[in-house]
Amino acid sequence: MMDYKNILASQLASQLEGVTAESIAELIEYPPNPQMGDLSMPCFKLSKQLRKAPQAIAEELKANWQGHPAIQRVEAVSGYLNVFLDPAGFASGVIGEVLEKRERYGSQNIGQGRNIALDFSSPNIAKAFHIGHLRTTMIGNAIYKIYEFLGYNCIGINHLGDWGTQFGKLIVAYKLWGDKDAVEAEGIDELQRLYVKFHDEADVKPELEDEARAWFVKLEQGDEEALGLWKWFVEISLKEFQKIYDLLGVRFDSYAGESFYNDKMAAVVDELKQKNLLEEDGGALLVRLDDYNMPPALMIKKDGGTLYHTRDVTAAIYRKNTYDFDKCVYVTDAGQSLHFQQWFKVIELMGYDWADKLVHVPFGKVSLEGAKLSTRKGNVIRLEELLTQAIEKTKAIIEEKNPNLENKDEVARQVGVGAIIFNDLSNNRIKDIVFSWDVALNFEGETGPYVQYTHARACSVLRKANGGDGIEFARQAAQLDASLLPDAASQGLLKQLYLFSERVEQAMHKLEPSVVSRYLVDLAQAFNRFYHECPILVDDQALREARLALVKCVQITLRNGLGLIGLEAPEKM
Repeated sequence: MMDYKNILASQLASQLEGVTAESIAELIEYPPNPQMGDLSMPCFKLSKQLRKAPQAIAEELKANWQGHPAIQRVEAVSGYLNVFLDPAGFASGVIGEVLEKRERYGSQNIGQGRNIALDFSSPNIAKAFHIGHLRTTMIGNAIYKIYEFLGYNCIGINHLGDWGTQFGKLIVAYKLWGDKDAVEAEGIDELQRLYVKFHDEADVKPELEDEARAWFVKLEQGDEEALGLWKWFVEISLKEFQKIYDLLGVRFDSYAGESFYNDKMAAVVDELKQKNLLEEDGGALLVRLDDYNMPPALMIKKDGGTLYHTRDVTAAIYRKNTYDFDKCVYVTDAGQSLHFQQWFKVIELMGYDWADKLVHVPFGKVSLEGAKLSTRKGNVIRLEELLTQAIEKTKAIIEEKNPNLENKDEVARQVGVGAIIFNDLSNNRIKDIVFSWDVALNFEGETGPYVQYTHARACSVLRKANGGDGIEFARQAAQLDASLLPDAASQGLLKQLYLFSERVEQAMHKLEPSVVSRYLVDLAQAFNRFYHECPILVDDQALREARLALVKCVQITLRNGLGLIGLEAPEKM
């Protein structure tokens, strides 16, 4: 398919002294109103450099326009050079590309097999998987899929929170109030209850905190009883987590959590000492970061224990040695931004030239009617409960509106889970979210179910047409009469289809899955306008085939886009 931005940029750069095609390409826009062209070049930023009024520049560009087969005409209006593409050529190019590439439409080989390590989800063992974990899990999963779609080799890492003093607390709670049968029967719910009870009791009996610390020391020293209980807690938790990951369609390549690095940190601490980066402060060891306007990075506590900084530096070095990553991406809430800045700087000070390949992807926090989610206080909404309710609500809607639908349970799962994921990924990731049941389970408007329904509608049209799924249109793409698609609704839909690859690349560069989510809503809206304004199964065979080919292109692109953000694409709803 033609790269119209670069074609236009090259043509204009040849007319402008001292202006590169690259800089022009960055200025070119897609006008919101088709009467203003298919592409538009604003001349305002060039005005100072060229010492001419924007409108004068636009008129000069029009007067010197050399022409191009893909471009029908250009106009100079209010400081813009508006560019109108040849509708038939544009339609033919877009349809041909989509039908040829199919499930690879929109993909590129930008990565050329380079490795991207992605650290996301990372729930804490023995704590409920709640809606606060949904953001890191689904943002990370989408970024993984987007990178992979663009030719990178991705390694998804679930850095489990499976170590720390909280396990001393849980061991104390279990020994005081726990019951093996109850834990086996209730799983993470019972572990959660014990954890909350520990904090309630410790408010009254502070000495429980000392007991917890003592048990964690035993755990660190390999005490048989402590280790046995810890492994049991991990096993129970992973079983619970896997149920959630299966529902969400998320997988990982590595589950190496915090405990994995226990025997690897000593070497890193020795390296820090050898490089004279550690400073003693009251018995603790830290790396001073005053010169970089940051608090010190505490690496070893007074009691000799390690901290998150120690583990993260160790993990990064291990991952670089193991995966030779081009980037290592960390998806966590924005509240951890300082922590990442600190240990990224420690890696740099250690002399590793790949320090700039470490990328923190922050996202806004989730609150419950203004109250921060807290496992300690029991103030959480379990993700499994949310997903189950979404599936049940979807099933009820199906029973009401389409009771004879095949595979109702499967479709209810696809749409219910999709509604929750899309709700999370539809806004910029950095925005804070106040969780609302009504909003999360609302299927109207610009939602995941709306996009999925549009995909199902396209599939329905193709089933009604001869040839079932529309495969024959791929074979006949070269013979389609694209000149039969000059109307505004068809051209508007074609423009949206054309933008898909550009939007996916933009989502990768910005590490922002919502770019894809918003694109899918735009595409669905453009298709529904086309569907209502342009009868598809008409008697005119040539027009019928042209419009059906366009429907097939939408179906392919919606499926590809939904897959990138972790949603399935039901063929019937």
